[in-house]
Amino acid sequence: MTDHHKTNFPIGAAVAHSVGYFIAQLLRFAWAEARACAFAVALFLGLALFSIIDTPLPRYDALLLYALAITGLFYLLRWETAGEVAVIGGFHLVGLIFEIVKVHLGSWSYPGDAWTKIGGVPLYSGFLYAAVGSYVCRAWRTLDLRLTGYRTTATATVSAAIYLNFLTHHFLPDLRLPLALLLIAATRRTAVHFTVGQARYRMPLALSFVLIGFFLWIAENIATYLGAWRYPYQQDTWNLVHADKFGAWALLVSVAFVLVAAWQARHGRLTEPAPETTAEPTPEPRTDQHQPQNVQ
Repeated sequence: MTDHHKTNFPIGAAVAHSVGYFIAQLLRFAWAEARACAFAVALFLGLALFSIIDTPLPRYDALLLYALAITGLFYLLRWETAGEVAVIGGFHLVGLIFEIVKVHLGSWSYPGDAWTKIGGVPLYSGFLYAAVGSYVCRAWRTLDLRLTGYRTTATATVSAAIYLNFLTHHFLPDLRLPLALLLIAATRRTAVHFTVGQARYRMPLALSFVLIGFFLWIAENIATYLGAWRYPYQQDTWNLVHADKFGAWALLVSVAFVLVAAWQARHGRLTEPAPETTAEPTPEPRTDQHQPQNVQ
């Protein structure tokens, strides 16, 4: 064997090991994300199921009972803790208020009939926001999320302003862009730390909002295709949800994150512990055993 082959073989083995490790970590991360999305996946299965089968109840009412059932099932199976179920309930209320205002203003509509409608909004719709809350809660536990550099007051204030802007931009100036810049400024030093396998990683919090917002936009396309709700331009024929909704979701997810982070902080699961440092041993003072004695 030549020296050339002897030199390249370890390099090739190292590259193959690195590629294999990367793929394994990617699969582990995908599995963790799938587990975190369990409630959302179950909800979308219900949307698909009730779009093709007939039930004695109106479809939206059947979806409400289905969403309540999977919430109870997740709790009984211990896939959701009692605290997480309470957080999901809070998201349901926040989402329902948001939906009532937006439907009243004509942003979108729920064309189907239902007995459980308030202001034209079926009660099941709040679970669509609860699914986002469930994802953040489950990802926090599954990936062991922790934060560094998190500015609680600044981030919460901007997120509250984002929520209000989505309710008021119909009759007040739309501050979406300046609020996005403020959110980036508030989280510029915030990192999300998470575990995949035995490795610990970190990601800028603002980037995580963008990534989650993109997948929520994809989920919204699926939901509107299944008739969960309709935008005005989808009433006659389904069309792709406008790309600006991607940015809207990236902003709105900050509201979900702030609420879950506040709950996690109460349970001591917010901040990434500082890395342990090993103190250098302090040398003991040397004593000279041959020091001359005083002569009596």
